Amino acid sequence: MRRRAADYRRPVRRRFLRWIWVLIGIFSVAGLVLIIVQQNYHEDRIEQPVPDKRSGVEKVVRESFNFTEEILSSSSYSRQLAEQMTLAKAYVIISKEHNNLHLAWELSSKIRSCQLLLSEAAKRGQPITLDEAEPIIRSLSSLIFKAQDAHYDIATTIMTMKSHIQALEERANAATVQSTVFGQLAAEALPKSLNCLIVKLTAHWLKKLTLQELANDRRNSPRLVDNNLYHFCIFSDNILATSVVVNSTVSNADHPTQIVFHIVTNGVNYGAMQAWFLTNGFKGSTIEVQNIEEFSWLNVSYSPIVKQLRDADSQAYYFRENQDLKVEPKLQNPKHISLLNHLRFYIPEIYPQLEKIVFLDDDVVVQKDLTPLFSLDLHGNVNGAVETCLEAFHRYYKYLNFSNPIIGSKIDPQACGWAFGMNVFDLIAWKKANVTAWYHYWQEQNADRTLWKLGTLPAGLLAFYGLTEPLDRRWHVLGLGYDLNIDNRLIESAAVVHFNGNMKPWLKLAIGRYKPLWERYINQSHPYLQYCITS
Repeated sequence: MRRRAADYRRPVRRRFLRWIWVLIGIFSVAGLVLIIVQQNYHEDRIEQPVPDKRSGVEKVVRESFNFTEEILSSSSYSRQLAEQMTLAKAYVIISKEHNNLHLAWELSSKIRSCQLLLSEAAKRGQPITLDEAEPIIRSLSSLIFKAQDAHYDIATTIMTMKSHIQALEERANAATVQSTVFGQLAAEALPKSLNCLIVKLTAHWLKKLTLQELANDRRNSPRLVDNNLYHFCIFSDNILATSVVVNSTVSNADHPTQIVFHIVTNGVNYGAMQAWFLTNGFKGSTIEVQNIEEFSWLNVSYSPIVKQLRDADSQAYYFRENQDLKVEPKLQNPKHISLLNHLRFYIPEIYPQLEKIVFLDDDVVVQKDLTPLFSLDLHGNVNGAVETCLEAFHRYYKYLNFSNPIIGSKIDPQACGWAFGMNVFDLIAWKKANVTAWYHYWQEQNADRTLWKLGTLPAGLLAFYGLTEPLDRRWHVLGLGYDLNIDNRLIESAAVVHFNGNMKPWLKLAIGRYKPLWERYINQSHPYLQYCITS
């Protein structure tokens, strides 16, 4: 019998062997995976730290301890230490005042020990124990009892503190008065360079007879009474300040040749003022300088302010060397009864032929053309001025004593105040309203200084009451002599900026932020000015 070919034989045995090898492979892979998993499990157990129960307890204790609550607790030692330390500090001061330096040293030493213990307790996060607190509490208590035995009790302490407070108040009041006096003196003092300039110019005026002849010729100029021109008046004894006002006005004017300045000064500065304005050009403007001492009509029989200047009580109040410290120093400033300062109430008498004029203080700087002021409609009023009741201190009741029936029955205390420094006056309406006579009336009523204390503004508020036309605020911005925080945009938009206050721009105590506004109009090239600044 023939055998079958190899291809046709049954592959049973071969299939069986193949399945055996597959199973062996599967078991080998599974065993390998199991070995790897077991090894990783043991490694994880070795690397994972064993938690310490003690550290957990410490953490809970630290988290639960609050030192602030501890020191506020009435039963804690920290509270007792803090209270004793406070009392001990008070006795340190008192014992030093009584020159008991040894007791003060002992108390200070225990206070330092107490502070150290409290800081350690706060750092470690645990309350102070009895063993830690008892020695310090005992020693502090004994020292406090020692201080009380030395009569440093509460009653003595209160009396001592009261006397110290009273002494400090007296010293503070004296220092305040002293600083005010020094500030006032600094504001009134004439800088060395300005004094030098006056001397130089006066000498030049006396030497140059041609200047005096030129001044006499200009007195009769028809431009001085021409109402088709723009007239400005300045009353000052400060040459440099007046020069800045004039120069800033003509520099910003559209037609400077149509501007006329009327300057009045005192006899001391008349020659220097004439020499300065005759030897310097101001863009073709006309400048008149007058001497107040030549106003013969301004005498005792006519002017109450002249009468007050001659009065012995007024002279003692304003000019004595040892002024009353109970009176605020600025209230005793002689400038408040200066004739130049009060000359603004006599403008129609000084310039009888003029119809309208703009008054400028010598501490202003002009930044815009002021000629449009002359075309403003004042609606029959005498005075065009910027109102200041937007500020905190500018209602009538702030300036005047309304407890006096003379004022209280005639004037509204809530009326809005206004500012001197840049005012347009209708001199025809002035004469009709007889404003100067009203000024005389109020000045006579205030001879004893009971209606107001100082200055020309209260008198102006009364004399021009009901006769003032409010102007746009941008015509006149005040405060550059005391206010450090004026908005730059307001300054830039202002036609006139006013350095009212003690910090005048020609003084060293001027506010540096505003000083360049004034300095740009000084003629730095003038030889006398250069000499006086450098010498």
